Amino acid sequence: MNKEDTLILYKYNAWANARILKATAQVTAEQFLAPASFSHGGLRGTLVHILFAEWIWRRRWEGHSPAVWLQPEDFPGFESLRTRWGAEEKTLMHFVENISEEALNDSVQYSRTDGEPRENILWHLMVHLVNHGTQHRGEAAAMLTGFGHSPGDIDLIVFLREEP
Repeated sequence: MNKEDTLILYKYNAWANARILKATAQVTAEQFLAPASFSHGGLRGTLVHILFAEWIWRRRWEGHSPAVWLQPEDFPGFESLRTRWGAEEKTLMHFVENISEEALNDSVQYSRTDGEPRENILWHLMVHLVNHGTQHRGEAAAMLTGFGHSPGDIDLIVFLREEP
């Protein structure tokens, strides 16, 4: 994996997140908070999980191992989530834009939230994060479509065709 490929993946990740968040802005407060049978509950829980993953993995890559989870209750409404997500996206993209080619192949040591130590190659973790987001954006897209607010296609190839 090289830096150029990593940048493309993270620009795609931001683009796909933006499509999900734009559609989410159209749902009612009740729909945003409604429970569902997906792995992280309803729309709010699913979006908080995506945001949490982006936050905790970036922190790990920076040498920190948070032992806390972001909770759906931390975000009583969509605006609070969108605000936090915007700040995290800027910080994450700053990290990605400034990572060196060499660092992508370095080993990262971190602890899981339960304290269990782990070690992986940075680029493996970075690809994992985008892939993880893809799974949960798909769940969010299904809920949004059910609410009548489809985010449209969020596939990588669509992004590549739309971006210059």
